[in-house]
Amino acid sequence: MPIEKHDLLHELPEHKDAIHHLKMNDAHFARLFEQYHETDKEVHRIEENIETPSDKYTQVQKVKRLALKDELLKMIQEHSS
Repeated sequence: MPIEKHDLLHELPEHKDAIHHLKMNDAHFARLFEQYHETDKEVHRIEENIETPSDKYTQVQKVKRLALKDELLKMIQEHSS
């Protein structure tokens, strides 16, 4: 079974232009965007059994990824309105 991708451009294609604009013009957004993608890569590696940390650590990383995504989405929506 393939692992689902969670990168922002894959999950929010309708916001591609806003994401690009914010990455280029908002340092805070760019930093959060990078943190999100690093966390997503780590979770993906765990799900692919490339890394095998504890279940608790994995859950913490998934919660972190979701919190970052929520914050980024809020910023994207504010920019788009």
